[in-house]
Amino acid sequence: MTQETKTSHFSKQSTPFTQPDLSHVIYSNKIITNYIRAGDLDSALKVFENMTIRTTVTWNSILAGYSKKPGKMKEACELFDRIPEPDTVSYNIMLACYLQNTDLDTARVFFDKMPVKDTASWNTMISGFAQNRKMGEARKLFLVMPMKNSVSWSAVISGYVECGDLDSAVELFEVAPEKSVVAWTAMITGYMKFGKIGLAEKLFQEMPVKNLVTWNAMVAGYVENDCSEDGLKLFRKMVGVGIRPNPSSLSSALLGCSNLSALHLGKQIHQLVLKSPLYHDTTAGTSLISMYCKCGGLEDAMRLFHEIPKKDVVTWNAMISGYAQHGAGERALHLFNKMRDEGMKPDWITFVAVLLACNHAGLVDLGLQYFDSMVRDYGVEAKPDHYTCMVDLLGRAGRLVQAVDLIKKMTFKPHAAIFGTLLGACRIHKNLELAEYAAKSLLDIDSASAAAYVQLANVYAAKSRWDHVARIRRLMKENNVVKMPGYSWIEVKNVVHEFRSGDRVHPELAFIHEKLKELEKKMKLAGYVPDLEFALHDVGEEQKEQLLLWHSEKLAIAFGLIKVPSGNPIRVFKNLRVCGDCHRAIKYISAIERREIIVRDTTRFHHFKDGVCTCGDYWKFIYIWPKTSPYTKLIVFLRESQAHPHRGAGVILEWIGKLHMGFVGHVVSFMLIVPLRQASNGVEMYS
Repeated sequence: MTQETKTSHFSKQSTPFTQPDLSHVIYSNKIITNYIRAGDLDSALKVFENMTIRTTVTWNSILAGYSKKPGKMKEACELFDRIPEPDTVSYNIMLACYLQNTDLDTARVFFDKMPVKDTASWNTMISGFAQNRKMGEARKLFLVMPMKNSVSWSAVISGYVECGDLDSAVELFEVAPEKSVVAWTAMITGYMKFGKIGLAEKLFQEMPVKNLVTWNAMVAGYVENDCSEDGLKLFRKMVGVGIRPNPSSLSSALLGCSNLSALHLGKQIHQLVLKSPLYHDTTAGTSLISMYCKCGGLEDAMRLFHEIPKKDVVTWNAMISGYAQHGAGERALHLFNKMRDEGMKPDWITFVAVLLACNHAGLVDLGLQYFDSMVRDYGVEAKPDHYTCMVDLLGRAGRLVQAVDLIKKMTFKPHAAIFGTLLGACRIHKNLELAEYAAKSLLDIDSASAAAYVQLANVYAAKSRWDHVARIRRLMKENNVVKMPGYSWIEVKNVVHEFRSGDRVHPELAFIHEKLKELEKKMKLAGYVPDLEFALHDVGEEQKEQLLLWHSEKLAIAFGLIKVPSGNPIRVFKNLRVCGDCHRAIKYISAIERREIIVRDTTRFHHFKDGVCTCGDYWKFIYIWPKTSPYTKLIVFLRESQAHPHRGAGVILEWIGKLHMGFVGHVVSFMLIVPLRQASNGVEMYS
């Protein structure tokens, strides 16, 4: 036997090699391996082509490089056919290549023809079936494989978890003779996926060995199950015991911060990122941008966005969505144009953000143009989220019939959010007929939808149809439908304080009520009149005013005024949409107290400052003027410039200067504070 045909498996292109030749081959193999790990296949091929002597390891390394590159199947096959003495590793790499680049049937044919199979061969084929949700085939192969190891068991258990078959995963996990950390982690993921938090915690405590992926699974599971506080506690513990977080860890922790609106903790995690190798990681940076946007720190998000050297489509989407959520529609659309100019292709999520920006800025016609352009110019298929944005955009503008027509033209069955959005618009515009249609359609999809009952009851209440309100509430009780209670919260000195409407449990409630009574007097002197339409109970006016005064967002803001130092913005968060009366009152409060107040509800951020809100709602006053009045012209201009309040300010003041000077002071005091609506005899102004 010659030296070339020994177990080292050399292919010779020159005379018999010496020890220096062997050293050179080993060194070249290491260089090739490093290039492949770095994803630089071209450099690896240059080294490969210049080698006069190659081992099977050399060939396998290049084959592995092809297997990691999508679309390189032809080159991989040609290289495989050239290998002088392919070993089991060669066949396993080629099998993986088939699984990544062709269909499962072709990969299975190759697997069946393999002359020799080791445990890795079986595991590769089983994993291929599992990753493609073919658990029947995966289990059949698993049952007949001659020798199983921990990887085999983990592949099938993980596959069942991924497919949502938790019972089968539990069944295998309990009988597995070898349980790797992968199997334990898969089960934790499965339990969290099905909301079985207690079982996930039990496994986590029992695990003999935990790795970073295990910790990530627990933190992510807590956050996804609305237990963000527990998730963040575990994240702190993870860092405390020396586990270094990766981008996945940070994404979950920062999402937890967003859910709790814990800006202070989010900033601490940002500092952690700055001190770690993740500082230039695009995923970590994008997660931070999203956190700042959702916690009200839009300027911090913008600075971070500009600092990220390599932005992917997710990064752009996060910043465009952030602008949209904060009502900065023009900035969102400007950034979208910049994204497009820099050659980044928008995806369907980008257009959700763009349509949201048009919605919050009141740019109805522009939103319709983007919706049409999305399919026509970008080849992005319209999804339910896009239709929901469009229904909201049209509905807010009062174009309810057009919104219904759009729903009827959808190529797929509308989902619950579509009719929920339409129902919300019907409430705003008090369209009882369409509200009943939307509620019925919503209940046909989800009979337990509290939103359908509540929103319809609210429309009836706005019309003073109290008998219908009572009927809806009886139906809710009979069908065991429970309304989600509204609550608001504020973070003060790292402590989150939660308030519910008419709250009776907060320890400083007496001081909060005293502050609210003080504010109420000042607001009424400034012209504020409570909008009793938002007190949805059949009680007297005085009691309705009391109910409105004790809405959760007002309680949280009053507490913030007491506790948050002057000069710092007050940040309040609500689990439902902010009510119209509270929105109006907060504008007065921001002007009276000279404080910036930021409120995040379920749809967007409202930035209140000097009596103005960035949401650009229609403004209204307390007078009714005829259509020919110059005051009406001013109001029409205000209405038309609602999306551009800062740009239009100079023109507004110029108009005011031309009006009756005795009225100027009054107009300036109440300008830009509340919405405008058309009265039958002109323009109705009321606060």
